[in-house]
Amino acid sequence: MAKTAAKAASPATRAAELRKELNHHNHLYYVEAAPVISDRDFDRLLQELADLEKAHPELASPDSPTQRVGGAPIPGFVEVAHKVPMLSIENSYDADDLRKFDADVKKALGAKAAAEYMVELKIDGVSMSITYENGLLARAVTRGSGEVGADVTHNVRTIGSVPLRLAGDNPPAVFEVRGEVYMTRGELARINVKRVADGEKPYENTRNTTAGTLKLLDPKECAKRKLSFFAYGTGVVEGVAIKSQVELFDALRRFGFPVNPHTRLCRTIDEVIAYCDEWDERRGDIAYDTDGMVVKVNDFAQRERIGYTAKVPKWAKAYKYEAEQGICKLTGVEFSIGKFGELTPVALFDPPVRLANTNVGRASMHNASWVEKMGVRYGDTVVVEKKGEIIPQVVGVVTESRAGTEKPITWPEACPACGGPVIKEETATSYNFVCDNPAMCPGQIGKRVEGFARRTRMDIAGLGREVAKQLVAGRSPLVKSVADLYRVTKEQLLNLDGFAELSAQKLIDGIAASKNRGLARLLAALSIYSVGESMAELLADEFLNIDAIVAAKPEELAKVKGFGPKRAQFIREYFDSEAGKKNVMEFKALGLKLTHDKKAAPAGGLPLAGKTVVVTGTLVNYDRVTIEQAIKDAGGKASGSVSKKTDFVLAGEKAGSKLDKAKELGVKVITEDEFRTMIGAA
Repeated sequence: MAKTAAKAASPATRAAELRKELNHHNHLYYVEAAPVISDRDFDRLLQELADLEKAHPELASPDSPTQRVGGAPIPGFVEVAHKVPMLSIENSYDADDLRKFDADVKKALGAKAAAEYMVELKIDGVSMSITYENGLLARAVTRGSGEVGADVTHNVRTIGSVPLRLAGDNPPAVFEVRGEVYMTRGELARINVKRVADGEKPYENTRNTTAGTLKLLDPKECAKRKLSFFAYGTGVVEGVAIKSQVELFDALRRFGFPVNPHTRLCRTIDEVIAYCDEWDERRGDIAYDTDGMVVKVNDFAQRERIGYTAKVPKWAKAYKYEAEQGICKLTGVEFSIGKFGELTPVALFDPPVRLANTNVGRASMHNASWVEKMGVRYGDTVVVEKKGEIIPQVVGVVTESRAGTEKPITWPEACPACGGPVIKEETATSYNFVCDNPAMCPGQIGKRVEGFARRTRMDIAGLGREVAKQLVAGRSPLVKSVADLYRVTKEQLLNLDGFAELSAQKLIDGIAASKNRGLARLLAALSIYSVGESMAELLADEFLNIDAIVAAKPEELAKVKGFGPKRAQFIREYFDSEAGKKNVMEFKALGLKLTHDKKAAPAGGLPLAGKTVVVTGTLVNYDRVTIEQAIKDAGGKASGSVSKKTDFVLAGEKAGSKLDKAKELGVKVITEDEFRTMIGAA
């Protein structure tokens, strides 16, 4: 009797088998760099799965390998707030900086503590936060401002080295991985070959191309460019305990993430410096661009003891390699106009010089007194440096190369932006030339509009430099002062380059929302000389409304903490000027909020007045930045280390050595709930 034929697997079973097999081969290819099947065989398996999912839509899954080819285009980008800020890392530029960093770490930890350092390559790409919920990729957000980024989940799903589901059977409830999305130089070359063949301009470098690719609205287009990812950190994590960078790398690998192989655990700062020097020589040997090294204290409990500033972790340092320099011929000079009318000389080069993977054809020369001091002339051979690998600057003149035909740089008598008069302004140490037409100069107005819209000021999304230029350009500009922003219509925006229905409406909504930012942010946005965010906050705290500031005498303004007569004079000059008076009048008519909501002190005074509070462990309602602000708002001081002078230690989950130190010294320990009761939080 013939044997019965084996029963064919059900569609659901076969789909599960294919997903498992494809995920395995994806990991081998992108993470292990050790593929065992050909691309053609992989594509056959992928097509079989795609056909199954098409025939049986109920089998579709967000973690299916078929999702990497990209879905439908999205209408626009949504901004997402980071639950834990993505802080930047402070730069260092030589061995002395690293030794000082080591000394600061040892001082914070105490004489008996020994610190180890994890040293990693600083990948030249785009920082990314990717959150997994119950093991499944939920969203991917760019770093953005550090506080808020753009949701680019649709594009990150197409990156082969990013797992759509965490490996393992028991994933943590929430796992936010942080890392760098990058492009190899080979992939950039492949893209550029096609662009040149199509008559398009080639892209200049991998970093900018990566950033542009992630901002594509159509994920299918993103999928055509092979982006890669290295994981190196975490944000919000629930359900897994990690005690060091070494343990973190092990956990990341277990979950299926690629970790850069060129990391080293160093036990002394001399080892750190030697490894940084080694990679200064080797960085051209790898397939992707780097712009330095990152040095981190390995132990997480020690990191908490060392602490943070408002902007950077004090337990990490970026080591930047010496800026690239180039030699080129100065063939011309342009003059850019600043928000206060200052003329900045910009050197022009032809041909451009190649620096930090970009063609540099122009570079700043600071101001008039700098040009005179350096003796720069038309036709000179100059040294150009890309400072921080971002801003090109002229740093020297090769006088030995002069042929005798070089000519002095002449300064315009009329402003190149508006034709207004140019005057010479001098200080005790320098001088510069300034356009004396602040009310009508589009160069100045454009810069003021751009500054007004900054995220830390009036926070108007979509209003950057190029949009500001368009708004103030032409014989009949849409914007002649920052107050005019609130009169711009959607129909007017649609007549400008680069605007469509969605982007125009988004800008109009952003302008409308900015009306409620309050007095402190408005003061910072007004381009009052020497008044930035922190000074504006102090001024608003003191006077609470715009009318009180307008009426204040110079001596009253000078009494504000940190001000003094000079800054008081600048404020008085602004509000006494015709432009300042007109802005205040128009802001009132346009409905902007011109008051400051200063928190009233309780009847018995601020609850933490004069108290020093140390925070340790993970809190439910606060991240590192917001808890320090809450302590400050309550009149207290947030400290990074426990001593006999500490009044309270606020201990959250997984509190570390600071809690032990508090118990040893007899310092009072409070819970988060007790802290919130203490400060009167709801």
